[in-house]
Amino acid sequence: MADQPHLAVIGAGPAGLAATVAAASGGVRVTLIDSATEAGGQFYRRPAAELGARRPQALHHQWRTWERLRNALETHVRATRVRHLTDHHVWFVERVDGCFVVHTLLGPAQEEPVAVRADAVLVATGGHEKVLPFPGWTLPGVVTAGGAQAMLKGSLVVPGRTAVVAGTGPLLLPVATGLAAAGVEVAALVESADPKAFVRRTRALAAQPGKVVEGAQYGVRLLRQRVRTLVRHTVVEAHGTERLEAVTVAALDGAGRVRPGTERRIVCDTLAVGHGMLPHTDLAEALGCHLDGMAVRVDGEQRTDVPGVWAAGETTGIGGSALSLAEGRIAGRSAAARLHGAEPDPRSWAAAVRSRTRLREFFAALDTVFTPPAQWTEQVTDDTVVCRCEEVTGGAIREAVAELGAGDVRTVKLLTRAGMGWCQGRVCGPAVAGLAGCDLTPSRRPFARPVPLGVLAAAGEREPEDDWENQANQ
Repeated sequence: MADQPHLAVIGAGPAGLAATVAAASGGVRVTLIDSATEAGGQFYRRPAAELGARRPQALHHQWRTWERLRNALETHVRATRVRHLTDHHVWFVERVDGCFVVHTLLGPAQEEPVAVRADAVLVATGGHEKVLPFPGWTLPGVVTAGGAQAMLKGSLVVPGRTAVVAGTGPLLLPVATGLAAAGVEVAALVESADPKAFVRRTRALAAQPGKVVEGAQYGVRLLRQRVRTLVRHTVVEAHGTERLEAVTVAALDGAGRVRPGTERRIVCDTLAVGHGMLPHTDLAEALGCHLDGMAVRVDGEQRTDVPGVWAAGETTGIGGSALSLAEGRIAGRSAAARLHGAEPDPRSWAAAVRSRTRLREFFAALDTVFTPPAQWTEQVTDDTVVCRCEEVTGGAIREAVAELGAGDVRTVKLLTRAGMGWCQGRVCGPAVAGLAGCDLTPSRRPFARPVPLGVLAAAGEREPEDDWENQANQ
């Protein structure tokens, strides 16, 4: 195996798993690098074995797909075609002497450096939730929709007894039904999108009948669970002293503004709120990959414009697990062929291409429907904390724009420190852009995560590992 080309796949979610299996089947060595302790990513997150879950598949609707991926991965690992490095947190990727070096931090403390050398890199780093602030959103009990789902899937824990699920996007449906099935009283599902907008997208929706049926099944479950659904509504404020006690929701008019007199207060101890997803592009940007908007640009083979670098999954555009799987298969097969110096045969991934095309059209249509209220910034008061890391308020951001002339996120950051904290603007970036009245653009960061100074000082002194036989079964 040691004389075969070596591909490093970063991320073990649906795209990374599909790419790993496809590339290993194509005769290349693959190192699958992931920050989690088990493969699966956020989508296939499962409870720890110690919790003794008897039916973990009840929390998933694509369990058989996961089992096939898991079994294929384990087969390749046993055959030493793949080594799976868990709990390895990638903070930088660079090109050195014609090869790529993937720099990681090992373990929960993230202080021990481990570098992996490879002939090519496939970036499958997924995405993260888009968070928009409102008065009271920092109260304990307010969580992201994905965070609530992760607690349930990964720890069999619910965030509270009575919940409101709010925001916009397809993720709200499985979150609401999942919480209700786990015994939480879901007082309301609050969706800002207008169902009538789907009528104008019938062509794209009809091309994916499976997705339409899936959405309808969630709707039936909501009815059976007696979850009240409020469409064209939004959360105006979260209330509480020590923790969340209630939320105020209100109807939206055609312009995306709150309709006066429609406010209603809902008692709850949990608010799971989400406004869609954004791609993780830090590593790809550090490698010099170009972006289309907020996503990594790829060609028909999932290649970026940097030779030797492929990308697949949510990092190339948010589109769900099925699209990630299709892109991962294409990327893995393309990388395997080209690392062997051969021209790939597109017929080997024709089915994946057809799936990719239909799903991209489907989610492009959804993106025009599931959008935050157009005037959401009007609900952000001057006292509302926008950047939690640096405690920067909406008023401070508005002052930077109106009085100091800031016209972009970077200038606001320099004037107010919004985005200078631990998350480096990943959470507050969309909110800062909205309040500043500018487009959200990727913030190119030298590193994908915080790095100890000692690790930086010693960078380059330790040879990257490529001891395949000893490391293959980690």
